[in-house]
Amino acid sequence: MNLPDTLLDPAWYWTAFAVWAALLVYCLWRAPWRRLQDSELLNVWLGMIVLLTLIWSLQAGVKPGLALHLLGATIFTLCFGPALAFAGLSLVALGVALNSDNGWLAYPLNALLLAGGGVVLSQALYRLFVALLPRHFFVFIFINGFLGSALTVVGIGLLANLLLGISGAYAWDYLMEEYLPYFVLLAFAEAWLSGMVMTLFVVYRPHWVVTFDDRQYLAGK
Repeated sequence: MNLPDTLLDPAWYWTAFAVWAALLVYCLWRAPWRRLQDSELLNVWLGMIVLLTLIWSLQAGVKPGLALHLLGATIFTLCFGPALAFAGLSLVALGVALNSDNGWLAYPLNALLLAGGGVVLSQALYRLFVALLPRHFFVFIFINGFLGSALTVVGIGLLANLLLGISGAYAWDYLMEEYLPYFVLLAFAEAWLSGMVMTLFVVYRPHWVVTFDDRQYLAGK
């Protein structure tokens, strides 16, 4: 999912830069930075950035732009909200860019696809689940944590395949047969990881998760 800067026409990269920059400015302006004045939460935020940088760097793939790796966007979004999550994941993408030979021109596109797409999908699914389902501890864990993260990875896979197909980087039949199906397998791994992490967080450190409120999910249940 980390694209090199030689795979697509330069217009794609510059368009992505304009969209990513506008989104980053908006998120930096709207982000609840006061939340990070708590040194514990700041350490958690920074720790997630470091850990996800390592995870994103451990990718499998045989052709340029067709790598696969775990995402972690759902955990980040549920814990810190979309603005802080996007800022943090943009730093993750920056760390990966510094340790790869993909080229600087590809950084905004990768950040927009993985950070932007991951956060938007995670937040949209969270809001959908909250609107449709009762607020219960197990609903939060199994639906928001497990299912939400799996659907987010599949959604990123669809976006990546659409981008590569529309741009002409790879043939549609090759993408449908040799790339997209692996996102379904990756989604299972992402779901188990996110579900377990969110379970530990809401049980032992619920104040780390901004979207989890004991009074709503536990009181009277």
